[in-house]
Amino acid sequence: MPISNPDPKDRSLRFPLTSRRRQVWLISAVVLLISVAGLVLSWTNPQIRSPLRPGLDFTGGTKIQLERRCAAETCSDLSVSTIENTLTAIPLPVEPGRRAPNLDTARVQLLDRGQSIVLRIPALTASQGQAVIQALEPVAGPFVAGGQSVDTIGPSLGVQLLRSSLISLLVAFTGIAIYITIRYDRRFAFLALVALAHDIVIVCGVFAWLGLITGLEVDSLFAVALLTIAGYSVNDTVVVFDRIRERQREDGDLHLTVQVDRAVSATLTRTLYTSGTTLLPLIALILFGGSTLYWFAVALALGVVVGSWSSIALAPSLLSLWPSRTSAQASA
Repeated sequence: MPISNPDPKDRSLRFPLTSRRRQVWLISAVVLLISVAGLVLSWTNPQIRSPLRPGLDFTGGTKIQLERRCAAETCSDLSVSTIENTLTAIPLPVEPGRRAPNLDTARVQLLDRGQSIVLRIPALTASQGQAVIQALEPVAGPFVAGGQSVDTIGPSLGVQLLRSSLISLLVAFTGIAIYITIRYDRRFAFLALVALAHDIVIVCGVFAWLGLITGLEVDSLFAVALLTIAGYSVNDTVVVFDRIRERQREDGDLHLTVQVDRAVSATLTRTLYTSGTTLLPLIALILFGGSTLYWFAVALALGVVVGSWSSIALAPSLLSLWPSRTSAQASA
């Protein structure tokens, strides 16, 4: 039975994807190139030397966060250079047989309009941490009682966390590939992994640029966000692929591009509603979740947006590159 060509006037096609697939590929390609450029620039940066700027969770060190007591919620002006100059002049107590940490490499951030101070410095002892806080009191104080936080992670633990995060990502991607191969076929698994890699690279690329421009560091929560994004992206892609298989059985006499367009149109509303309801709590976390969960929520929100795009646009449009094989499978 002859396979009919797609009808551009078909009213059931609310989203004629395949006729615009070149535009879809162009958009994804441009964003991917920008993301990869950010990862490469971060890797070649002598101060970072990795695709993403690693935080204390992965490199080890001490993080000190101080809350300033400000009158009428307005803090006096304070610059990063002032704190850096103060740090370099601090005489740290040193235990016998050990060298004093070099505070010249400390990274300083001012958050909440200067109300919070975050210091990332080499690993300090408890006495050295208190010496740093006391030295900053005349410059940036007074500090809120109980608003001080000192966290220290050893280098070996940081390496272990980094290794565990990478292994978790690899195991998750491998498991996804095996499941889709068994549940569908190798072509669907390949395209799902392409869409997944697309999402992960873009999210990492955005954070690479943020690391280059603003000094943003990634921590173990970012690895958790990547794993969550992977599951979300594949779930949406599988839903679209499953609907495409239904169209192949019911519309076997139609061209593959029509089958893909009808499947995407049928799942478009569901995908948009799911993405929208997922973004609502993430936006609430971004606005009201505080500094601890802020970038975690930003990474998830970005992953939801990019994952929805790859699921309803990129992966189905790439599937239309195999018309003969897909049609043959549908008629089998």
